[in-house]
Amino acid sequence: MFRPRRRRLRSLNFNVLIPNILTLLATCAGLTAIRWGLQEKWEPALLAVLAAAVLDALDGRIARLLKGTSRFGAELDSLSDFVAFGIVPALLMYLWALEDAGRFGWTVTLLFALAAGLRLARFNVADGGDDLPAWTSRFFTGVPAPAAAGLGLMPLLLHVQFEIEALRHPLLVIPVMLVVAGLMVSPIPTFSFKRVKVPPERVLPVMLGAVIIAASLITAPWLTVTLLLLFYLGTIPFSIRAYRALARAAEDHQTGGTGGSGESAQ
Repeated sequence: MFRPRRRRLRSLNFNVLIPNILTLLATCAGLTAIRWGLQEKWEPALLAVLAAAVLDALDGRIARLLKGTSRFGAELDSLSDFVAFGIVPALLMYLWALEDAGRFGWTVTLLFALAAGLRLARFNVADGGDDLPAWTSRFFTGVPAPAAAGLGLMPLLLHVQFEIEALRHPLLVIPVMLVVAGLMVSPIPTFSFKRVKVPPERVLPVMLGAVIIAASLITAPWLTVTLLLLFYLGTIPFSIRAYRALARAAEDHQTGGTGGSGESAQ
């Protein structure tokens, strides 16, 4: 009886596994945030989401440094982002503020999580598109999931710092979550800071700034995260302006190039 030969799995370099391990740890951190939320321990829950964001920021960069990028890792990263920055913040806000809002509160929770899933699916389809100009890689389409998770959790972040009970009201939380969900699936161009190149003369100031931010995260984590999120919101008008300027420049260059070739042909 003929039996087809089974393909043996190739041995993998451990460098390839490190980014995937970090991605799985980010997923575990996100799921742990739900556990803390169920116990109404909001600060540990926020810390778990923050840990997931840090791990998410590291896995892709380490994958590129170790030359361990793979299609499997990219898909795993998207699934992890959907859990940690789509489902987790939506559930935390439901447990914290929207449970008493009944069906409407649950509907908003679902919309936030689904918006994160749609945003990630769109990113996966568009990522690496050969028909896009090179300059578009400097931008995301819509607010990325980690930033959206932070913005969606902003009322809880502020409540942990200032203990203002009004921040917990569904009439405040629901509009925030709907706006952030809309930003995730919107066509608004936002800066992709991972693509930013630092000029040589600015390397030391940037490193100093990174050290200051790291120290601030240790000493005053919630205030620092809040300020970073507000700063990110402030960059959106500039990203729209920069995107439109680059698009106009590319269009003018293409039009000029076409016109120039026509004149030379005559």
